[in-house]
Amino acid sequence: MLSDRPAFSSFSADDIAAARSFYEGTLGLTVTEENGMLMLDLAGNQRVLIYPKEDHAPATFTVLNFEVDDIEASVDELSGHGVAFQRYEGFAQDDRGIMRGFGPPIAWITDPAGNVLALIQSGG
Repeated sequence: MLSDRPAFSSFSADDIAAARSFYEGTLGLTVTEENGMLMLDLAGNQRVLIYPKEDHAPATFTVLNFEVDDIEASVDELSGHGVAFQRYEGFAQDDRGIMRGFGPPIAWITDPAGNVLALIQSGG
């Protein structure tokens, strides 16, 4: 019944205007807004819905992963836009926040609502 129907992921944010500014302005994604909710239109015809939630609490895990060809260049570009990279205890991360040696190189950021996003180098 559902195997031939499109699906999409979703997560919440406590400030839709701030989320739109971040995803569209800072990350450069295509964002549409309808009924007070955002839809991220991603590569490969993928979509992610961001909906408002007053008592939003960010997840304690990564909610969205972005594959990048060159993690160093991606980290440098986002850092240049003022994006801070997260540091996690117990993970061997370099001075830019990139973890290596356990799967592909990966670095984490958060959106304005505290949702965790990851950059993962493809072909790692």
